[in-house]
Amino acid sequence: MRRAAVLAVVALATLAACGSEATSDGRTGAPSAGTSLTVVVTPDEGKDASTYELTCDQAGGDHPQPEQACEAVAAAGASVFEPVPAGQSCTQIFGGPQTATVTGTYDGRQVDATFSRTDGCEIARWDELGTTFFTVPLQ
Repeated sequence: MRRAAVLAVVALATLAACGSEATSDGRTGAPSAGTSLTVVVTPDEGKDASTYELTCDQAGGDHPQPEQACEAVAAAGASVFEPVPAGQSCTQIFGGPQTATVTGTYDGRQVDATFSRTDGCEIARWDELGTTFFTVPLQ
């Protein structure tokens, strides 16, 4: 009887694992849905924004340099889409009026991030992705 109970538990555990796949961060679940981002860049206050679509499973979309942009986002990783933590000390240096929003999915995870160049922390986030990703020349 005890052996039957152990076998039943093992069988249930095996069935529960079916269809699951480990993701790059060690979680289990559906396979990665890839990277598909909408990048909206405003070069200056009062200027028209530019919108780019970027896919990275096969670099594409209407981004002017999709391969380089996909390389930049892969090198930066998911943490670049996290906001600067509240209370973090940042140098008070103005890097320019550029702003951007990035929405969509990165490595299958939802992204909704805002970027600017208003202080040292925000400049660092912007620079981590680089001007090729944002496709706007800096002043």
